[in-house]
Amino acid sequence: MRIAIVGYGAAGQAASLFLAGQGHRLSVFEQAPAPGPAGAGFLLQPTGLAVLAQLGLHDRALALGQRIEALHGCNPRGRPVMAMRYADHAPDCFGLGMTRGSLFALLRDAYAGAGGIHAGMRMVGVDADAGVLRDERGERHGPFDLVVAADGAGSRLRTSLPGLARRDAVYPWGAAWCLLPAEDWAHADTLQQRYAGAREMIGLLPVGRRADRDGRWLTFYFSLPGEQLDRFDAAAVARLRGRVARLWPEAAPLLDGVEAPEQLQRARYRDVVMPVPYRGRVVFLGDAAHAMSPQLGQGVNMALLDAQALATALAAHADPAQALSAHARMRRRHLQVYQFMSRWLTPLFQSQHDRLAWLLRDLAFGPLGRLPLVRGQMLRILTGTKRSWWH
Repeated sequence: MRIAIVGYGAAGQAASLFLAGQGHRLSVFEQAPAPGPAGAGFLLQPTGLAVLAQLGLHDRALALGQRIEALHGCNPRGRPVMAMRYADHAPDCFGLGMTRGSLFALLRDAYAGAGGIHAGMRMVGVDADAGVLRDERGERHGPFDLVVAADGAGSRLRTSLPGLARRDAVYPWGAAWCLLPAEDWAHADTLQQRYAGAREMIGLLPVGRRADRDGRWLTFYFSLPGEQLDRFDAAAVARLRGRVARLWPEAAPLLDGVEAPEQLQRARYRDVVMPVPYRGRVVFLGDAAHAMSPQLGQGVNMALLDAQALATALAAHADPAQALSAHARMRRRHLQVYQFMSRWLTPLFQSQHDRLAWLLRDLAFGPLGRLPLVRGQMLRILTGTKRSWWH
């Protein structure tokens, strides 16, 4: 088939590899003049690693990233809130911290057509029945047998098809991010977090190597209300450093070189629910189809799984309409679980409800996590392997 892929992030990159491998003729469109990664780092779960293994990229990913054995979070007084080890889920189970740049380069270098990407082209509309795209200059592209919309949480193509999303809301909270040299950081195999009520969350995730710099690196993130992110300035950087020094003195020296707001990336999050992730010849993947808050750290993993499921469905069904229906069925239950859990957990980590966080998170998560049945479910959620409510 002749297929257009709109967006060259993780979902678009993985889709390009899978669909090119099946022999389809691809046209890849990316709005950035120079395609590259957006964001600092993320945690690949066993689910995402399995997709990379199918693409033949597992070992290279391990060489670029940092193996993560555990997640540990506590309040400023040192009381444990979250304490989970991957090995308690299954022997030799682990996550992989990676920089966005490393994953981008890994997927780009594996795609033989990377040099032919149509960069600097923002698609703003699509005729779903005809498979024709429209860019911001009014030019039309197509027709295509299939359009893969992987243009992110703020998808222009999604908003150009009214009624497709049942929910499309911006969360009132977000985060400031950056990459920091790992140096002598003592927790090389653990995602560490600190929680101060529900208003402040600090995280440090070892992410291995950068594509453009030597050494080992950490992703640092600090949650903030959206309006503070919108007016983030030098004074805000100073306040952020002061709060880190107070809440997590061990981490404060890592920020000694962070003084300007330009050194921190800022991200706002959306909650997007699309009961049917396709219309006509258009199918949505990744954040364009199901953006959610980052509390469960599943965004990149979900994008990779979407691309894998689409390729599986296209290989099994000669009729594209049947393939898109099969793709939606394959992903529905898994996505429903994580979208619901993400929405439920967000007020406990990013909200004004400090007392709610204290009662339901700080006091309850630790004791509940020691119960075998609950602990097993928490580990399935962490690893991305909980694919339905009851199984």
